[in-house]
Amino acid sequence: MIKHHPQLSLLKTYCAGELPASISVVIAAHIELCPHCQQQVEALTAEAAKGAFTYTSNDTDNSDYLSDIDLDALINDITLDDSLDHVVAAQPIELSLKENSYYLPQVLKNLELSSWANLGKLSRSRIGLEDANLHTSLLHIDSGGSVPEHTHNGFEITLLLDGSFKDDMGEYHRGDFIWLDGKHTHNPITEHGCLCLTVSSDSLHFTQGLSKLLNPIGKFIY
Repeated sequence: MIKHHPQLSLLKTYCAGELPASISVVIAAHIELCPHCQQQVEALTAEAAKGAFTYTSNDTDNSDYLSDIDLDALINDITLDDSLDHVVAAQPIELSLKENSYYLPQVLKNLELSSWANLGKLSRSRIGLEDANLHTSLLHIDSGGSVPEHTHNGFEITLLLDGSFKDDMGEYHRGDFIWLDGKHTHNPITEHGCLCLTVSSDSLHFTQGLSKLLNPIGKFIY
């Protein structure tokens, strides 16, 4: 069961189309996995659509524009168009990695993945989104792997696509959406391995042991 979801305010901003592309992608991926948020987004989209076609008496310009449109005829033309009846079923997107097979969300279908970079039990593939300082990646952690204890110089969004991991704040499973920033310190550990979709706005800041030696080059590895 998915226990961690985007906040309602974030879903509203997503429905309004006001989020950066990277964050929209990870929210769309979560929605694909989460029936609860699917219902939330359907309701928010309907509410936004209703607002878009509701005008007060002061909206004279919009009222004049709508008065020239036969909305009933427009809707009939759309719904009676046979060319729209052919629906192509979405094909699953399969990813093979380290003798494991994973299925990726459809929102990633047309996005390019870089080759995998490996460091111990961690593997990362960049997702081809030009989105200012936001980096979007697939992160794979092998069985028994972990990310050294760290906090965040910016924010980090993690969507768990497969497997599970835990930290001091809880345990996370497929579909869970986690948004962390500099107020949080954690050490993700996975027993059986996991695949995550991540968005980061800045580098990690490692807080313990030899991993702190990575901090001077943190800007280059997030």
